[in-house]
Amino acid sequence: MNEQDLLFKRAQERFKAARILILEDLPNIAASRAYYALFYVAEALLLDRGLTFSSHSAVIAAFGKEFSRTNDLDPKFHRYLIAAQDTRQIGDYGINKDVATNAAEELVEWAEEFFKVAIDYLRRK
Repeated sequence: MNEQDLLFKRAQERFKAARILILEDLPNIAASRAYYALFYVAEALLLDRGLTFSSHSAVIAAFGKEFSRTNDLDPKFHRYLIAAQDTRQIGDYGINKDVATNAAEELVEWAEEFFKVAIDYLRRK
């Protein structure tokens, strides 16, 4: 399995785990897992262009530049990444604030959609 396939596998594992965590009423952790699903999909797409980065913010910025600004993919996916990162910060580090269950569910839906769109995009290339 190549690195891109491994990233997609990790993404799929993360959004499946997020679904389970939501059922267990753990939306903070579910939001974090869903964010990572989105993040790994973005990394896999960037890797297809020979691009790798060492920080989350660099991956998100590069995804915006490479895929959103060019309209290679719907710009909403860049917005999803940004919003998911903000939500993950609340889930992972927010002491006085929690992620709502419906917000975590939305992130999982975004991750699943992004995963499918990315796979289709790469197949069409």
